[in-house]
Amino acid sequence: MTGTRRTVAVLFLLPALVLLGALVVYPIGYSLIRSLYDQSGDQFAGVDNYRALFTDDGIRTALRNNVIWVVFAPTVATALGLVFAVLTERIRWGTAFKLVVFMPMAISMLAAGIIFRLVYDQDPDKGVANAVVVGVHDTFAESSAFPKAHPGRDSPLKAAGGGAFVTREPVRVGEPVALPLVGVAPERMPDDARAAAAPRPEPDKVTGTAWQDFTRGKGVGRLGEIDAGETGYAGMRIEAVKDGRVVATAKASADGTFTLPAVADGALLRLPADNFREPYNGLDWLGPTLVTPAVIGSYVWMWAGFAMVLIAAGLAAVPRELMEAARVDGANEWQVFRRITVPMLAPVLAVVVVTLMINVLKVFDLVFIIAPGSSQDDANVLALELYRKGFAADQPGVASAIAVLLLLLVIPVMWFNVRRLRREVRR
Repeated sequence: MTGTRRTVAVLFLLPALVLLGALVVYPIGYSLIRSLYDQSGDQFAGVDNYRALFTDDGIRTALRNNVIWVVFAPTVATALGLVFAVLTERIRWGTAFKLVVFMPMAISMLAAGIIFRLVYDQDPDKGVANAVVVGVHDTFAESSAFPKAHPGRDSPLKAAGGGAFVTREPVRVGEPVALPLVGVAPERMPDDARAAAAPRPEPDKVTGTAWQDFTRGKGVGRLGEIDAGETGYAGMRIEAVKDGRVVATAKASADGTFTLPAVADGALLRLPADNFREPYNGLDWLGPTLVTPAVIGSYVWMWAGFAMVLIAAGLAAVPRELMEAARVDGANEWQVFRRITVPMLAPVLAVVVVTLMINVLKVFDLVFIIAPGSSQDDANVLALELYRKGFAADQPGVASAIAVLLLLLVIPVMWFNVRRLRREVRR
C-alpha cells in the first residue's frame, strides 16, 4: 500500500518535476556552462567572462543601479503601502481607495512603461510631471513671454549685461520714447497683445511704446517706426534708472504703450532681464541625472498597491485590544503606530520587502521602455545589460555570466525568506 501511494505521488509530481527541470534546472545549468566559454562557444574561457563583470563599465553601472533599486524601491513601496493600509482603515471609502491604488497591478510592465514615458515627457504640454512642475514654478516665478526678443538694427537700445537692455540716451519728459524689438514670432506673442500704438507726449511724464518692429514680407514696414500689423509687447516691464538706481517702473499695456512719472526725466530706460527669461520647461526627468529615480517612481506606482493589500490583510489580524489598551494608557496615535502596529506587522513587512527585493533584481521592462536611448546607459540594470550583451552585442558568454550573477544575488534573499517561513511554521 505504501509503495502504491508512493507511485501515485510520483506520478502526480512528475509533470511538475518535468516542467521544473525543463524551465528552471536546465536553463540554470546551461547558463552556468555557457558562461565558461568564449563568444563562439567553442573555446573554454574559464573565468574571463566573470572578469568582465568587474571591468566592463556598462556592467558596473548596471550593478550600481541595481543596488540603488534594491535599497530604495522596496523601501519606498513598502512604506507607502503601510501608510495607505493604516489610513484606509479610518475612512469610509477605504475600499474604493484600495481599489484605485491596487489597479496599476492589473497593467503590464510594458503598458506602464509607455504610460510613464509620456508622463515624463519634457514638453509640459504633453508630460504630466513637467506640467505640474511648471505650474508650481510659474505660480511663484512667472516665465517671460518674450524669451527671444532683442534690439534690431539701428536700435536705440543696447545690451546692458545679464540679458537686460538699456537706452543709449537719457529720456526726457514730453518726448515720446520708441523701444523697438525683434525676435518673437507673431504666433508666440501674448494672447492679450494688441496692435502697437504710437505714444502720446505728455508735458510732465515720460511716455513710450515697446513693440515688435517687424512685419512679415520682404520690404514691408519701416525700421524703427510703428507700422500697421505690428504688435505691442503687452506686459513688458520698463525701469527708469539714474546713477545705477531704479527711480520708477512701468508695465506696457496691451498696445505696448507705457507711462513713467516726471522723476524719470533724464534717466536711462532699462528692459530688465526678467522680460527675456527663457520659459521654464520643467525637469529633465529622463536625462542622465534623474532617469533612475524616475523609473523607480513608476515601479513604486505599480507595486505600492501590492504592498498595501498584503499589509492591510496583516493589519486586519492585529488584535485591536492592544491598540485600545495603549490609547487608554495615554499613548497618542503616532506612539500606537510605532510601538504596536509596526512591530505586530513585522512578519508581513518582511514578506513584502523580500518579495519586492527579488522582483527589482530582475527589473527589465520599465527601464527598457522608459529610458530613452541617450540615457539608457545611465539607467542600465543587470537584466537589461544581460539582454544587451546577449542580443545587441552578441556576447552570449558575458550574458550568461550576468545571468549567473543575478542568480547568486537572488539566492541569499530567497534563503532568508525560506528561513523566515520555517520559523513561522514552528510557531
